[in-house]
Amino acid sequence: MEKSNGCKVCVTGGAGYLGSWLVKKLLDRGYTVHATLRNLDDVSKVSLLKSFPGADARLALFKADMYNPGEFESAIHGCEFVFHVATPLHHTEGSQFENTTEATIAAAKSIAMSCVRSGTVKRLIYTGTVVAASPLKDDGSVFKEFMDETCWTPLNLSIPYSNDFLKDYQDSKTLTEKEILSFGDKNCYPFEVVTLACGLVGGDTLLSFVPGSVAVLVSQLTNKEIQYGFMKYVEELLGKIPIVHIDDVCEAHVFCMENRSVRGRFLCARSYISCAEIASYYQEHHPQFHLKKE
Repeated sequence: MEKSNGCKVCVTGGAGYLGSWLVKKLLDRGYTVHATLRNLDDVSKVSLLKSFPGADARLALFKADMYNPGEFESAIHGCEFVFHVATPLHHTEGSQFENTTEATIAAAKSIAMSCVRSGTVKRLIYTGTVVAASPLKDDGSVFKEFMDETCWTPLNLSIPYSNDFLKDYQDSKTLTEKEILSFGDKNCYPFEVVTLACGLVGGDTLLSFVPGSVAVLVSQLTNKEIQYGFMKYVEELLGKIPIVHIDDVCEAHVFCMENRSVRGRFLCARSYISCAEIASYYQEHHPQFHLKKE
C-alpha cells in the first residue's frame, strides 16, 4: 500500500455527496487535494470544503464545469491520482452540447487527455453506477445468469418506471464509462484506469440537504413518488437493488488509489435487496412509520 507522503490527488465534483466525503477522507489521510467545483462563488459549498481538518494547508479549490471540459486541466496538473466523480444531472441549455451525454463524454475525454499531458498521473478512477451495468439481455427478455464486468445496460430498451431524466442519466453514465475504460485499453497512455459501478448509496451526509440517492432509499417512508419510481426503475433494470454505504464507497475509491496496481471495472455494493424487502424491514424495525399498503 502506498502512503500519502504529500501526494497530490484531484477530485472532480468535490462538493457533491460522494465528492465531499471523499475529499474529507483524503485530507484525513494526509493527502493534498485539488477539488473542482462548478462555482467558486457558492459560499455554502466552498465553506463546507474549507471547514475540513487539514483543508487550510492541503486543499486547493478549482473552478471546472463539465460543460467547459478544458477547465479541468489546471486542477489535474501535478496530481498523481484523479478521481472523476462529477456528473451533470441536468442539461445546460444553450451550450455547445446537445445533451448531458455529449457533455459527459467530452469531459471524460478532456480529463483523460489532461492526465496524459500532466506527466504525473498514475491512475484515473471513475465513479460509475450500477445503472450502466444491467445484466438484462439485449432484447430485454430475461436477465443473464450473473452480473459481472461484461454487463452493459442495453440502450435501446424501454425500462419500466423510466423517464426522460433517467434515460439521459443511464445513457450518459453507460457511454462515458465505456469511453473512460477505452483509455485504459490503450497501451500508449501512461496511466491505469479503474471504474467503480456503485450501487444506490446511503448513509450520513456532510451536506445541508438530503442527497438524491438517500432520498431514493427512504422514499417509502417519505411517500415521494418520483424517488420511489427511481427505486422501482433500478429494480426493473437489475433484478434487485444493489445498495452500499457512503463510507464503503469512499474506502473503495481510496483502495483503488493506494493499491500498487489495479485496473478495470469493479462492482461496489454491499448487498442486493428488493423494494418489498426494504418495505418489510421498515415495517418490522420502524413500525412508527406508516408505509402505504402497496
